[in-house]
Amino acid sequence: MRGATRRPISDRHAACLRTMRSRGTTGSRGFFALSESRPMNIPAAYVAVIVIWSTTPLAIKWSTQEVGFLFGAVSRMTLGFLCVYALTRMRGEPLRFDRTALRAYALAALGIYGAMFSTYWAAQHVPSGWISLIFGLSPLLTALLSALLLGERAITPSRVLAQLCGLAGLAVIFVRSVDVGPAAALATLVLVGATACHALSAVLLKRQNAGLPASTLVAGGLLVALIPYYLSFWLLGGTLPVVVPGYVLASILYLGAIATTCGFTLYYFILRRQSPTQLALIAFVAPVCALSLGNLLNGEVIEARVALGALLVLVALFLHEVWPAVVRVRTRARPPPGSAAATAGRSEVVP
Repeated sequence: MRGATRRPISDRHAACLRTMRSRGTTGSRGFFALSESRPMNIPAAYVAVIVIWSTTPLAIKWSTQEVGFLFGAVSRMTLGFLCVYALTRMRGEPLRFDRTALRAYALAALGIYGAMFSTYWAAQHVPSGWISLIFGLSPLLTALLSALLLGERAITPSRVLAQLCGLAGLAVIFVRSVDVGPAAALATLVLVGATACHALSAVLLKRQNAGLPASTLVAGGLLVALIPYYLSFWLLGGTLPVVVPGYVLASILYLGAIATTCGFTLYYFILRRQSPTQLALIAFVAPVCALSLGNLLNGEVIEARVALGALLVLVALFLHEVWPAVVRVRTRARPPPGSAAATAGRSEVVP
């Protein structure tokens, strides 16, 4: 109403408004203003990355059918860069081109090109669920690289056993790929190399700790990675398809707009706040979901040996994450030796 008198704003309300404005949560930029000053819920980011990584292998396989893996990979990364760059512009985070930022972009491109380009080629020869299963090697490789490059003490007896179980599960998959044919066996080895690139990129980025926002790091990494992507498209004889089927187009749009924009951004967001070994645990959950989606949506048969490999991965997940957490909780709940609580407990037990 025109003649109504405004209610005075309390000091607490005014402070809240100032905080919201400083964090960018008011106005038209509110949706895009998830900056480093407003921390995201890390468990929610974990769940989102797991969902994206579970659906990405099947989308990759669909995006390469009838158009070739070169077109599928290049179009996805090009669209992804445009989306992430638009996001950085909306959030007012311009790309930096100083030496530190360029080095971080190059390290991110090692995973974006080295890991993803190999994955696109291999997707032509193996079921989509196998891609996620083979990426279950990342905790083993990440823990080893973190111990060598970061000095992390992430290798404990339970985690060594967990990683061996995961490796055994992937070995079962490899034996099955040899039975399928030489192309599938080679694709399996290529995926192992892609996993190594992915793990090395994460560890090197963690060691550098450039302090870039996640979206800026992804945009810069994609910009650098587009150079070898376009070179590969030209050198390997890539062609533009005359007709792109609907399901292929939908897969490319999903991979570029969702999987790349949200998946990579959340991945590097978590990487800045967690150790690479903890981040690699996502690769233990995604395989089971990816296998199920491949079976339900693409008719991929889950054979007995593949199921055995997936079971070993689940055992590895339990040993790598759940069991150490249980031990930590029990250790914290136990009173320290010599304390009054420990002495009282012993006096109650001993007659």
